[in-house]
Amino acid sequence: MAYVVKKTIALVGMMGAGKTAVGQALARALSVPFLDSDDEIRRAANMEIAEIFARDGEAFFRDREAEVIARLLESERCVLSTGGGAFLSERNRQAIGRAGVSVWLNAPFDLLWERVRHKDTRPLLRTPDPRATLAALYEARVPVYALADLSVRARPEYSIARMTEEVIAALKTRPDVLEEC
Repeated sequence: MAYVVKKTIALVGMMGAGKTAVGQALARALSVPFLDSDDEIRRAANMEIAEIFARDGEAFFRDREAEVIARLLESERCVLSTGGGAFLSERNRQAIGRAGVSVWLNAPFDLLWERVRHKDTRPLLRTPDPRATLAALYEARVPVYALADLSVRARPEYSIARMTEEVIAALKTRPDVLEEC
């Protein structure tokens, strides 16, 4: 199946939701580039996200993140994976809404915890109780993620390929974004 992508597809959601893995598979399926805002920030700063947080703080990081997302949205149509906190910013939500479509990879808390619990690359989880921290982030962020244009429920039994199919099915409901050809 071939598709025409008319707008950038911005994947949003919690850390561990699958934005990068599903985003890469989705980009391949749709024959468009895959971009990751966190990768672009790392490349521009020549340091890891955790290092930026430690050195300059979250507010500084969020400002750079907004600049990078705005720049990426101006590039060719693509699948854009955003950082877990990116969609919380009104500025980013508006930019994504103008240039693309937001797709929330809506994963349940237990699945997220299972995916991130052994990773040390998540600066927001470097706390005495990372599970409680993730739970607090989840509770605070879910209402904002619910503002996304589309929501695709992640399930523990879904493979990356199945999740990609679910995202494509959701995108097909938006002919202004995705068209079969």
